[in-house]
Amino acid sequence: MTYRDLLELVELIKSSSDFREFHLKMGDLEVDLTRHAGDDADAAAPRTPSPSAQPRLPMTPPPAPPAASVETVKRDDVPHQRHGHVGGGEIVVESAVPAASAPAAGAHAAPLAYPPGAVLIKSPMVGSFYRAAEPGGHPFVEHGQVVDADTTVCIIEVMKLMNSIPAGQKGTVTHILVDDGDPVEYGQVLMVLDPA
Repeated sequence: MTYRDLLELVELIKSSSDFREFHLKMGDLEVDLTRHAGDDADAAAPRTPSPSAQPRLPMTPPPAPPAASVETVKRDDVPHQRHGHVGGGEIVVESAVPAASAPAAGAHAAPLAYPPGAVLIKSPMVGSFYRAAEPGGHPFVEHGQVVDADTTVCIIEVMKLMNSIPAGQKGTVTHILVDDGDPVEYGQVLMVLDPA
């Protein structure tokens, strides 16, 4: 891991609204990040062990990334006063992500309309969203395309590691909510499928 990789990792973690505490040990490198309730600043403290420190165990490989979170929107799941209203057969949802991880004011202020029973494909991790396998390449999916549960719909890049995100359910892509190359948060809605 290079110094630049470490800085990118720290910034990526700090930018997550769900972040509270992070600890990383790699060889002689040790990083602690902590966000205290009400604090705007995070503490990052790279440390090197003292000469008397005990030897470290070899680092184990990270677990496989989780599958994309898929959520079905039902009429009964959307309280009228809190999340929007029902009209014309569609549910108007003020925000597709929980309040704890909602983007800053103004980032996605416009309400989003999803058909009843829509499937939300959510990011299983914090990273950068890519619609294609390479810059300028053909996107994995397009608006209106029918996909199977195992169809790759995008890639989330985390520290130079590319994680393929499957649709998770068969359906038609009705919304692509993130632009190519944009950063995404854990649980952020990436795409919407109509399972019909």
